[in-house]
Amino acid sequence: MTARNRVAFPLASAIALFAAPLAAQDAGQTGTPAGTGVAKPRMSAQDLVTMPRLGTPVVSENGDFVVYPVTETDPASYARTTALYVRGLTASAAVPRKLDLGGTVSSATFGPDNWLYFLSDRNEAGKGAQVWRARMNAQGRFGAPAQVTNLGTAINGFTVSPAGNRIAVWADIARDCPGFGCEGDSTAQKPGPGDGWLYEGDGSFVRHWDTWSTPGTVSRVFVFDMANGRARGDGTALDGPVGPNALTGDTPTKPFGGGEDVVWAPDGSGVYFVARESNREEPTSTDLDIYWSDISGRAPVNLTDGNRALDALPTPSPDGQYLAYVAMARPGYEADRQVIQLRDLETGVVTPLTQDFDRSFGTLAWTPDSRWLIATAGDVLDTPAFRIDPRNGTVERLDLMAGNEAHVGSVVPLGSDRLLFTRDSIGAPPELYLADNWTQAMPLTDVATSRAGALASTVTTRFSFPGAGGETVWGQITRLENQTGPIPAILYVHGGPQGSFNDAWSSRWNPRVLASQGYAVISIDFHGSTGYGQAFTDAINRDWGGKPLEDLQLGLAAALKEDAQIDGSRACAMGASYGGYMMNWIAGQWPDRFKCLVQHDGLFDMRSFYYSTEELWFPRWDFGGSYAENSALYERWNPVNHVDRWKTPMLVVTGMKDFRVPYTQGIGAFTALQERNVPSQLLVFENENHWVLGAKNSLQWHDTVFSWLDRWLKE
Repeated sequence: MTARNRVAFPLASAIALFAAPLAAQDAGQTGTPAGTGVAKPRMSAQDLVTMPRLGTPVVSENGDFVVYPVTETDPASYARTTALYVRGLTASAAVPRKLDLGGTVSSATFGPDNWLYFLSDRNEAGKGAQVWRARMNAQGRFGAPAQVTNLGTAINGFTVSPAGNRIAVWADIARDCPGFGCEGDSTAQKPGPGDGWLYEGDGSFVRHWDTWSTPGTVSRVFVFDMANGRARGDGTALDGPVGPNALTGDTPTKPFGGGEDVVWAPDGSGVYFVARESNREEPTSTDLDIYWSDISGRAPVNLTDGNRALDALPTPSPDGQYLAYVAMARPGYEADRQVIQLRDLETGVVTPLTQDFDRSFGTLAWTPDSRWLIATAGDVLDTPAFRIDPRNGTVERLDLMAGNEAHVGSVVPLGSDRLLFTRDSIGAPPELYLADNWTQAMPLTDVATSRAGALASTVTTRFSFPGAGGETVWGQITRLENQTGPIPAILYVHGGPQGSFNDAWSSRWNPRVLASQGYAVISIDFHGSTGYGQAFTDAINRDWGGKPLEDLQLGLAAALKEDAQIDGSRACAMGASYGGYMMNWIAGQWPDRFKCLVQHDGLFDMRSFYYSTEELWFPRWDFGGSYAENSALYERWNPVNHVDRWKTPMLVVTGMKDFRVPYTQGIGAFTALQERNVPSQLLVFENENHWVLGAKNSLQWHDTVFSWLDRWLKE
């Protein structure tokens, strides 16, 4: 059973009808064609790193204009800058225009009366980012920016009330601080006189993701009144007064929460926000809750106290009748199904709207007339948009794109039947699209498509096969479109492990740029992957090295049968996080299959990992308890127990600021390789976390990985 998604680029000419290119700089260094029949220059790491990146769009109150950020990377210095563009939505041929707001701009959002609010650190020596705003006229032109806030603490984010008379701002502030910032907000763990950090045994996270914690300091939201566009007064804390039972927790939630965690009621009477209590249970808890604050300064009300699992994405209907949100059912499980809940705000009755639809929804938005909910969810390699009827929970998958939906995101309903959204795929970077009457969309931007279209295109083939237990498992093959074989193979293994290498663009693990080096990239959505129903996702629980490895073995064989151009005798495997774990596991369980391995931030010793990671709910769920409670299972799937069989050459990559899988896991794997005289390399990034994000570091990562693969696979 095969479906094909050919990434050819007549799209580029179609886009030219609607939008002028936004980036005219050179594409950077490109390599020579890789493989017979490939005429265009192949995509290089330089191309990927310097490709312009579309950010999240925001729409004016009347729906006539969209503003969106584009991040450019200088091809020589690799410095990154972000600019805003504005485009009209009422004329199909409107041309985007770059905005000059006189300084740095981030987190732009529209308020009422066509005011565009944004963060900027201009003229704020020592204060950091503050909120500014500029007025847009009916033609989409902006006036001079004016400062909205002048607070002593840098602002991390904000949201403006529907009437524009209040603004909510947030930053890391001590919980006992009555205002927006106090001296010593970030130094509670430094009692002196030395430079040591002191943590109590009954506290919360010591460190999280890539940051050491400060006890008593959390991300807090304060609401200020506004008059004539200026924030006034001392502000009101949404988490309520200080006291023995006071709420203490990060809002937005850390490490990845944002403005979706802080949402105004449609009438501006209060704010819904998400928090997880910060206490000694926090490292083992997935209990995010949705709170309501009436901005009186009183303690907020926990609307989801009855659910000990995750509740998130508060999304009130425009008519004020309902609060939609997503909820998980099982405490301690970060990959449980997110079911859309509908709370009647008058009666308090909560209905699990999508309980009978076996997909996990990750975004929510109402149409302006409150008639429909639009949500996105992973569904067999795609992330499409769905239209949901709040009256009965009927779910309809929308067909917004010709061919595969690929990855749809940032959905903004503009009316009862118009949708603005971004779309990307393995072959194409994100662009902005507009759909009318629920029909297939037309492109609005050419942020990166023309640049990508000048390079050799790839073809992605979807295939399925009987995996572990005979269940259907899906995979993808990405290679240069006109390349002829024999083509060496790369087996891509995704992280999570509850995740997917779905049909989406990535600035880090990008199948197109790897295929452009002359390889066939094979990814398998093994048992544990998302987008196939919750039972399939749950199947990896307590079975990390079992069914997933079997799926990878069967999937590689199926891919070689699917595409006779691929040379299975020349193959390497690579993966990060759980994918890195699988490289370590393959080294001991499947040692004769691959010419080489690339292991990035992979778990090497499950015992030491458990005692050094930060979010303990994760291993406790996947391994049935703590290490002390279920050590036999941890050791059953522990790669370190099988290093005596390691012989496959391995490149190990790690970041010193990775607190999820600490860099010592990589050091341990490298030591095991050295002791056995296995050809190996170790690449360490001093300032990267679980991901490689810096432009120069990304280029070095790709150059190192490509050289390693070429060393073992190129004839």
